[in-house]
Formats: sequence, structure tokens, C-alpha cells
Amino acid sequence: MTAARPGERRNDAVVTRCPYGGAAGAPPTEYAEYAEMDALLALQHPRTAAATEPGFIIMSQVMELLFKLLHIEFTAVRDRVDDDDVDAALWALRRAARVQQVALSSWDFFSAMTPGEFAEFREVLGGASGFQSASYRRLEFLLGNKNPRMVLPHRDASSHEAVSRQLHEPSLYDAVLALLRRRGLPVADAVLARPCEAPYEPHDSVERAWHEVYGNSEAHRPLFLLGEALTDAADAFARWRYTHLTVVQRVLGGKPGTGGTEGVAWLESISGHRFFPELWSARSSL
Repeated sequence: MTAARPGERRNDAVVTRCPYGGAAGAPPTEYAEYAEMDALLALQHPRTAAATEPGFIIMSQVMELLFKLLHIEFTAVRDRVDDDDVDAALWALRRAARVQQVALSSWDFFSAMTPGEFAEFREVLGGASGFQSASYRRLEFLLGNKNPRMVLPHRDASSHEAVSRQLHEPSLYDAVLALLRRRGLPVADAVLARPCEAPYEPHDSVERAWHEVYGNSEAHRPLFLLGEALTDAADAFARWRYTHLTVVQRVLGGKPGTGGTEGVAWLESISGHRFFPELWSARSSL
């Protein structure tokens, strides 16, 4: 007698088999192995019985994973710009924009916590603070917001080398400005010769270059599309920062942040920052 195939009737019974799983006691499925789900799901260790602490840990980890993915995508953008492949850079920016949307919506969970719910486990955070996120700092440096002092919070951490290395690498905006120059636009030598680790200072020549791109967008179509995609990315980061500010205001009020940070005061001080500044200032004269 031949064996019944999945879905075939034998003696009025239907023989079924899950196409993705094995029998009881079988090894983990390929999906769990491939994505290392067992390791991932074992990384949450709440230190209190507070109902919202597991969610706080999980969403904090989600945010870190999104920072890592954004770093991967924006590094790809920088490298494609270096290769003069603007089309590929735009495609990577398209992917990054989707990730930024997820990162922004991730604040929704944190905003659902009341001050009392956060207070139930805040003490166990000790000196821990999102300010210490190496993934986020590397992302800021990659996009061009360089500040050597921001390496200091990582000096005793395993992430110090990676953060310091990112500081000394060319940023995405450095690559874009070099591209503008290669395309015949008036980016000054001083802009391109500045040390990679130096804080970026807006320059009139860069504003003029973007003004020319936007003033004649058909002649500079690839650069115009790149400028708009970069502005979208900067806009999304500004929204992310502002939402972070309002969430902290909602949960902490004016109290100091975790880890001894200034909380709302610090977030207010950085909320006005914009990546790729001349893309914003050039619009005033168009």
C-alpha cells in the first residue's frame, strides 16, 4: 500500500503535514536557525515585576536594530555615491526611508507609558541611557554630524574603537559634496580638504552648488533627486528627534534623564539640528 500524500484521503481521514516543521523533537526549523531567533528571544531580562519593563527592553532593542540597519543602508548610499552611481544610491535611500518610518513609529510604545509606569522600573536602569548608544552615535557621524567630544561616553566601552573609527571616516555628506565637485559644481577646495573628524561648518560655496542644482533641476536631474532624497532623510531624523523630545516630556516632564543626562534640556538643544544644512538654507533664495 502506498503512503498517503499530504491532503490525500485515506479511510475518510485527511493526512496533513506542516510544510515548514518537522516531527516532535526535531531540530529547530531553518527559519529560527537562519535568524538566530532563539538567541534573540533570550536577550530580555527584566529586573522588576513592572508590567511595562519587558516592552521597554524589547522596544529599546528594536530601536538599536533599526539603527544598525540604517547604518548599513546609509553606508551603502555613501559608497554608491563614491562610485558615481547615483541611481543605486537613490535606491538605497528608498530602503532607508522605510526603515526611518519604522524607527519613528517605534516611539508610539514609549509614549503609551505613564510617568508612574516608568517610575516602577526606572531606578534599575542605574547609569544606563540611550545617550550611550554606540549604534546611534555611529549613525550621526556617518551622516555628517561629527563631534569628537561625543566619542568620550564610549571611552570605556567595547564600542569605543568602532565609534572612533566612524568619526575619522568620510561621512555620507562628504561623499555627496565630492560628487557635486566632480559634476562641475562650485564646491570650494577648503570644504573637501577639511579633516573628516572635524565638525561640519556650512559653506557658501556648497549652498551655491545646491542652488544651481535646484535652479536648473532638469539639467541636474540625478543630483536634484539625490538632494530631495537626502532632505527626506534629514526631515525624518528631525521628526525622530522631536518625537523623542515629546515622549520624554510626556514620561519624565522636566526631570533629569537616565544616566545623569539633562533629559528634556539636552533634547531641546539638539532638536534644531539638520543634516545636510545647505540643502535647507539654499531654499531661502530659490
